[in-house]
Amino acid sequence: MVRVRFAPSPTGFLHVGGARTALFNFLFARKEKGRFVLRIEDTDLERSEREYEEKLMDSLRWLGLMWDEGPDVGGDFGPYRQSERVEIYRKYAEMLVKEGKAYYVYAYPEEIEEIREKLLSEGKPPHYSQDMFEEYDTPERRREYEEKGLSPAVFFKMPRKDYTLNDVVKGEVVFRKGSIGDFVIMRSNGLPTYNFACVVDDMLMEITHVIRGDDHLSNTLRQLAIYEAFERKPPVFAHVSTILGPDGKKLSKRHGATSVEAFREMGYLSEAVVNYLALLGWSHPEGKEILSMEELIASFSLDRLSPNPAIFDPQKLKWMNGYYLRNVPIERLVELSRPFFEKAGLKVDDEDYLKKVLEVTRERAETLADLPEEARFFFEDPEPMDIPEELKPAFASLREEIQSVDWEMDHIVKIFKKVLKNSKIKPRDFYMTLRRILTGKDEGPELVNIIPILGKEVFMRRLERALGGGT
Repeated sequence: MVRVRFAPSPTGFLHVGGARTALFNFLFARKEKGRFVLRIEDTDLERSEREYEEKLMDSLRWLGLMWDEGPDVGGDFGPYRQSERVEIYRKYAEMLVKEGKAYYVYAYPEEIEEIREKLLSEGKPPHYSQDMFEEYDTPERRREYEEKGLSPAVFFKMPRKDYTLNDVVKGEVVFRKGSIGDFVIMRSNGLPTYNFACVVDDMLMEITHVIRGDDHLSNTLRQLAIYEAFERKPPVFAHVSTILGPDGKKLSKRHGATSVEAFREMGYLSEAVVNYLALLGWSHPEGKEILSMEELIASFSLDRLSPNPAIFDPQKLKWMNGYYLRNVPIERLVELSRPFFEKAGLKVDDEDYLKKVLEVTRERAETLADLPEEARFFFEDPEPMDIPEELKPAFASLREEIQSVDWEMDHIVKIFKKVLKNSKIKPRDFYMTLRRILTGKDEGPELVNIIPILGKEVFMRRLERALGGGT
């Protein structure tokens, strides 16, 4: 069975790059009828926070990327937080030490740094080997460590040989002999390093495919060597392309919003974000761009992942969001938009009224945050405007003619035509001025859609005010 994982560190909000990685893993698991595992890599005690873990999980839920195993739902391979698996890492590190594939180091961090500086000063790469640490492994140092309650670091004995990775996306990648030296797998504080914990977890959780960003490619050499030391076959690796900003540089805060939370707060729909992220480094076999989650699952395959960097285009995302905004069921749009109306200071008491308003205003909106401003005139009177002197007689006539008419658009339109015929003013001037009176805007939904929703009372009040007869 296919088993994949998304393993974020809870040190901040969910970046769009991480969200895309989670999405690709989710789509592959669902396509192959496999399992999608959520693992929290929280051994960076200084930066990891449970609050961020909750936010990460909330963002994944919002995107619709529900996991089959994880810290909140459990599973057969838990625990799913690395901070709760430390004893497992110690056990596997000791196993390597006993087999002569790793060794204890009793040098203090500053002494290890001195070795590194010495190597660099001699023009050598900072590659460690066991003999460099032997002078520190004395009975006195061991006793000192014991008295201070310290643990020796554990270094992995890196074989000096070539390693080859057949990556699904990158193709054949060769890591040459001597690329790195021995490296730490357990720190002196008793916590594992990323590469060691990652391999132990993937091994014990029976992960079959590792789909992750290509910024992790450099970690793969260490991980391949650890798999070999445990005599375990590594999973299939697929290193997906980096996401770049429109300027061709790695996507970062200087490009604007980069987290899922930020796009959610800005009024983007989850299905639009999912659809757009799926197309960053992957393409549909028929070149389709608008795809539901079901369509993405049905058409997803690893062989369509591109090795080339993907460009994050905020305008393309906004366009796609506008499409979903116009096509989402109106009941859901009411639910999604209500918080944005409240945040904009617009009180929404009547859900049916909001439904009618959204039907005519969503055509011009690109995000949920656009809707309150597009619809504000339905809830508040716009700033009063002065009717040009040459048009005042026509609007005075409109006031008289329309007061007694049944409030149906057919009847209202007849009044408009009658006023225009009698006043001999240009229809464009009349309708443009009427739009400004009613909405305070030069553009917007058709008047025939606006007027029935506003109702007769509001129409007459705004017209009266424009003619100087009201406030």
